[in-house]
Amino acid sequence: MNKKKIIVPLVVLFAVAVYFVVFYKNKSLRYIPENADAVALIDVKKLTGQYLFSLATHPSHWSESKSKGKSSGSLKDAGIRIPDFLQIFHIKDTKFSEWYSVLELKDSQKFITFLKKKNFVAKGNNRFQNDQFFVVVNGNHCIMGTSDSAFETIQKQILQTSNSVLNADQFINNSTGSISFISGKKIQNFSIDLNEDEIEIKNNSNTEIFNAVASKLQKRNHFLDLELDKENVRNFSLFFNKNIADSSQIAYFRATADLEQINDTIISYEYDDNFNEVEKKAFQKITQPTYFIDIKSSDPGKTWDYFQSKKWINNENQFTAIPFQPNQISQNNEGIAIRSTRKSISLSPQLKENYILIRNSALLYSSLKTLSITEKRIISDIEYVIYGNKAKDYWVKIKAKNGELPLILRW
Repeated sequence: MNKKKIIVPLVVLFAVAVYFVVFYKNKSLRYIPENADAVALIDVKKLTGQYLFSLATHPSHWSESKSKGKSSGSLKDAGIRIPDFLQIFHIKDTKFSEWYSVLELKDSQKFITFLKKKNFVAKGNNRFQNDQFFVVVNGNHCIMGTSDSAFETIQKQILQTSNSVLNADQFINNSTGSISFISGKKIQNFSIDLNEDEIEIKNNSNTEIFNAVASKLQKRNHFLDLELDKENVRNFSLFFNKNIADSSQIAYFRATADLEQINDTIISYEYDDNFNEVEKKAFQKITQPTYFIDIKSSDPGKTWDYFQSKKWINNENQFTAIPFQPNQISQNNEGIAIRSTRKSISLSPQLKENYILIRNSALLYSSLKTLSITEKRIISDIEYVIYGNKAKDYWVKIKAKNGELPLILRW
């Protein structure tokens, strides 16, 4: 038989196989409910390709990745059908912290075994929990979330009734991931790019303005620096209180903060053998911020009255909405100033831009007692986080410290 007649079909079959394994993606999104107001997508094949390329170019990490895979278990053996696009969504009128995802299962028993290996505790009715993560297994599907409050609603909307099928092209365009905000028929998309040592989230590919602001901010060494105009204050206040921005008349918000470790005295009482009360003192080190907050207001009097109506100002003129005491709040012709009084700090020079810079500090992640070892390691690896806004363009950069390995192999 002619070898060419055999080789050519084999090459074609190999090319077709490579296409479907590496390049072809099923863009149908079946597991996003109609009442979702935010959707995050992860291009699993693109992310896998980035991981394999980074792994191939860093052979020193090969043995470590194998040992991690054996000890922690692999998703391939978890009974999960890996999607081309991982669909994560937020449901309208629920807490900002509540996010969900639906996955198809190839073998539900294997998946339950996998959950137990990951220290998920069975709660009955095929429900499992590990700290703030919840899972319910429903036949050949599972619902995962940072809460279980919407599990029944999701099961009815997606798994028990027909749901409208969306297309990935509506949300993502050649980036590793995306996050989209839905308002009626309007969708606002932000790309998520995973680079060598940073993660970028943006809705515009032109980031020259933001990079210029970032270069100025990198010369500062404060833990926190921020400047926000009225619109940005309103956007961020939606996470906490829908009425605070407009009700308080805040027109501009500016702040600078540092972290310091102080000795805190704990006083307790016990009784001696004669039932006399004896005072005992203990000392512990705690981390607290030193800060200066400048609030410009269109009507400083109304702003002060609003804070008082919320009982955020006590008889000693301390702003109690900030739990770190002591501080002092005062009113001036332009607005409100809040200063920590334990140690003075000055505001950073004004840039007249919308930005938030949070620079990492060993005092920050060492004081977060509730985090796991892995979570502390990830946080300690972050150098800074920057948010920027100019007109309708938004940008967030999470910058990791320089390391021998790219970010995808470190985290």
